Amino acid sequence: MTDRIEAWQCVGCGRIEAPQTCIGVCRDRKIHLVDADTHQAALAALQTATAQAQRLEALVRQLALTTPRDDAWERTYRALQLQARMLLAPADAAPTP
Repeated sequence: MTDRIEAWQCVGCGRIEAPQTCIGVCRDRKIHLVDADTHQAALAALQTATAQAQRLEALVRQLALTTPRDDAWERTYRALQLQARMLLAPADAAPTP
């Protein structure tokens, strides 16, 4: 878990105050602030996970919508299996056929 700072931000001018609100002339809402590097790392991890989910979804869609010929089901299965292994393998590892 990352450290969060509780602060108040004026809904009108955007001013931020912590650890408590000002004298009351502004309308404040509670906000939470995090370190910019922590935020960037979380965004990068989210981007990586989203891209991986999209690749896996494409493979699942292909599996669901593919109907191999009667004499080619095993070749189709093995091709899809290889694609799955490539998606699941670390980026620096070669897939095993």
